[in-house]
Amino acid sequence: MNFVEELRWRGMLHDIMPGTEELLNKGMAAGYIGFDPTADSLHVGSLAQIMTLIHFQRAGHKPYVLVGGATGMVGDPSGKSAERNLLSEEALQHNLTGIQKQLEKFLDFNSGTNSAEMVNNYDWFKDFSFLNFIRDVGKHITVNYMMAKDSVKNRISGDTGMSFTEFTYQLVQGYDFYYLWKHKNCVLQMGGSDQWGNIVTGTELIRRKDAGEAYGLTTQLIKKSDGSKFGKTEGGNIWLDPAKTSPYKFYQFWLNTSDADAKTYIRIFTLFDETTINNLEAEQDAAPHLRTLQKALAEDITIRVHGEAEYEKAIKSSEFLFGNTGIEFLNELNDEEVIGLFEGVPNFNIAASELNEGINATELLAGKTTVFPSKGEAKKMIQGGGVAINKQKIATADDVYNSEALINDKFLIVQKGKKNYFLIIAE
Repeated sequence: MNFVEELRWRGMLHDIMPGTEELLNKGMAAGYIGFDPTADSLHVGSLAQIMTLIHFQRAGHKPYVLVGGATGMVGDPSGKSAERNLLSEEALQHNLTGIQKQLEKFLDFNSGTNSAEMVNNYDWFKDFSFLNFIRDVGKHITVNYMMAKDSVKNRISGDTGMSFTEFTYQLVQGYDFYYLWKHKNCVLQMGGSDQWGNIVTGTELIRRKDAGEAYGLTTQLIKKSDGSKFGKTEGGNIWLDPAKTSPYKFYQFWLNTSDADAKTYIRIFTLFDETTINNLEAEQDAAPHLRTLQKALAEDITIRVHGEAEYEKAIKSSEFLFGNTGIEFLNELNDEEVIGLFEGVPNFNIAASELNEGINATELLAGKTTVFPSKGEAKKMIQGGGVAINKQKIATADDVYNSEALINDKFLIVQKGKKNYFLIIAE
């Protein structure tokens, strides 16, 4: 497998230094990508870089994952309009642990000579004094060179300016590349296209400091066809951690991809080969309403991130909300999963003791909660057969519900019509 050619046909390749492809075609080479530890989970915005490392390893090369325990204390100004808050050492260590567990799902850390390895740049920066850094590193890169970078020019010309901390970021990242080149024989740095300037600084430092040769490659930044930011929803980031983004919501994110974006994402975020993708696209073109690409994309990524069992739960959750799956399905879920399933749905809390005595439907839906703005409106819709609790239509406005009706001894699921859900939580 030709790594660079693989990125090309998938539409992932952006920039590549001369000689990089020839080097990689000679045999196994080591390369790395850095990940930002500002949270204890990666999100889908990191998946393109994870996929790059997967392809790199599948092509027979050795991937290094650099988690920036040191650079996370500084902050990369690339693509940023303001300086971010700096993290404590304790918070960074917590984040590093979470990220490592996630990356182990994607890369093979036990495959012999091309096993993936994780490194933390805090390990080589923690004892590097400021004086030694400016003497051994700073003298090799001129201020003129650093000022020419777009990430620096854009910030300096803006309203917020740039701190010295952020200005030195490209030197710090450049030294990462030098260190890995020197100690791990790492000859290639990869990253998103916004990292090109930082990558080039690294190759320049290697050349000027040790007359060495190193290479760089960047991938396309992922954009949505409608111009909105990839990986964001109204609820915020789509995380890889199921505690932050439920497997159901994760699955729905990919399932709701537009047709145009699905044709791009199926190449970037899956390992399907070209023939398989072409066949899927032909099926999609023949019957767009079946959403063949979206289903294949959502299934593949959800299984790789969350596993087969969680994917099956996500499917059942979709069928529960949008199909005819019975209420019994909720008994398979724990409390957090039930709440995650109804994330974004209006929810109400009532005292469990009140349900012990029984509450009639009208009082429950328009007194104890505001599923309906008035009791009159509640009665009218109940009489019309348009309201259900726990997937069972309410027969009359005087029907009484007590604690025996609770799902998992805690929840009542209310439906107005087919698609409007409400969650009542008894505590």
